[in-house]
Amino acid sequence: MNLTTKDMITKKLLDAQEMVRDFEMLSKQTEDKEVASLFKNFAEESGTQARELQRLADKYRRD
Repeated sequence: MNLTTKDMITKKLLDAQEMVRDFEMLSKQTEDKEVASLFKNFAEESGTQARELQRLADKYRRD
């Protein structure tokens, strides 16, 4: 399966967005404050990745 650069960006954007949702949900479901805090941090890091990927996806749509 050969993906274009645009396809790769789109796929990883969707993956990052899903990671944000997953980590946010898990952070709210655990009673362990250390784990909840770690998951919240992971959600924020995934959000940063998603924003950068979204920026690239927008660039590829314009080109």
